[in-house]
Amino acid sequence: MNGAQDLGGMQAFGPIRAEADVSLFHADWERRVLAITLAMGAVGKWNIDMSRAARESLPPAQYLSSGYYQIWFEGLKKLLLSTGLATAEEIATGESRNATAPVPRVLMASEVPAALLRGSPVDRPAAAAARFKVGDRVQTRQLNPSTHTRLPRYCRGRWGHIIAVHGAHVFPDANAVGLGEQPQWLYTVRFDASELWGTDTTAASVCVDCWESYLDYPNAGPA
Repeated sequence: MNGAQDLGGMQAFGPIRAEADVSLFHADWERRVLAITLAMGAVGKWNIDMSRAARESLPPAQYLSSGYYQIWFEGLKKLLLSTGLATAEEIATGESRNATAPVPRVLMASEVPAALLRGSPVDRPAAAAARFKVGDRVQTRQLNPSTHTRLPRYCRGRWGHIIAVHGAHVFPDANAVGLGEQPQWLYTVRFDASELWGTDTTAASVCVDCWESYLDYPNAGPA
């Protein structure tokens, strides 16, 4: 999705200013939003790619004017509504008005530390051999999907070199729209900065992790 979340290479948003306060939370409600998001994610009604898609599909003006945890909260509300776990009225009033919807599982407070430490590995067995290898020159495809993708706009249609092969991983573009994990090989591609931005740049290179279906034309194109 070419949404407001894909800011790589865009200008005129002003400088990034480091905050003196390095606290993880700046208000109690932010802590609660994170806790609720983790708890609801554990019920099994959606996956992490669906949750990212919910956040990035917010209207651009709303996304760009919202804080980090505001975006998380708005994304969570969309997921609750789409899965029938809550109604708009219940969210607005903070009161349950209907029978409790069944959920596959519940994350208990005592289980949180172990769950966070364990994480959610996304590496999977490969269904076929890797198409590319380290050193291959590849070109990213020119994609403009209307749904979730992890291929940034600034590197689409650009040439780079494979510098690492990471095995097969869950393909987020499919997982985000309910089509299953569809694992694909994952690579790190190094792009010369001039290939991405032209000569008007002070950077040397940019590395991007790309799934196999994002890539084409091994060892072809300009040197």
